[in-house]
Amino acid sequence: MSLQTLKVLSLLLSYPEAEMLEALDEMAAVVEQENLLLEDHKKSVLALIDSYRGADLMDSQEDYVALFDRGRFLSLHIFEHVHGESRDRGQAMVNLLQMYEAHGFEMSTHELPDYIPLFLEFLSQQEQAEAVQLLQDAMPVLSLLGARLTERGSEFRAIFDALAGFAGEPEALEEIRQQAATEGEDETVVYMDEIWEDEAVSFMGAGDACKSQTPATSPITITPRDQFLKAQNRSL
Repeated sequence: MSLQTLKVLSLLLSYPEAEMLEALDEMAAVVEQENLLLEDHKKSVLALIDSYRGADLMDSQEDYVALFDRGRFLSLHIFEHVHGESRDRGQAMVNLLQMYEAHGFEMSTHELPDYIPLFLEFLSQQEQAEAVQLLQDAMPVLSLLGARLTERGSEFRAIFDALAGFAGEPEALEEIRQQAATEGEDETVVYMDEIWEDEAVSFMGAGDACKSQTPATSPITITPRDQFLKAQNRSL
């Protein structure tokens, strides 16, 4: 079974390219015909697709970079929000990469394995039950991003609302929304260059522990649930 709607969401969350703008009709048709999303979420995703019609590509790219690439709060890398710069992040990357390889999924991009558009592309090729389970595991991060986008009035929140409707909301949703509403400005926007230079992490350099570990649980499981919220509080 192929979940092409997740592939559409992956494309919408990726850096805009001319090929995507040329495929808007096809993307909208997939969302309509596959009918994977709740009705309200489907309408919001279709509205996001429509927002690109007639748009200037360079303007879209500039808006995308300003939103997602100017700090950590809206980083599209799952483990950035869980492990930050810790050594655990490297092992988590390796575990996720091993899961991709075990499913025969080949990364056709230079992005790290936890890049959310890449993760969604992988899920689009899985059975629905497995895709739902893996999304549930990542939902604390995805819901936080959705809440932060909602606070900013961004149409991209439609993607994360749709994923929550498809897979289910996390137990800590109210705490996550409260954090997004009260956390203030992303200070890494000001200090981004020096912070990211000081804390650069290479997942291939995680050490000997990364050689042959196979996780007993999902490689993106965020447990216990308060671990995620504590990690977020430390980043503020």
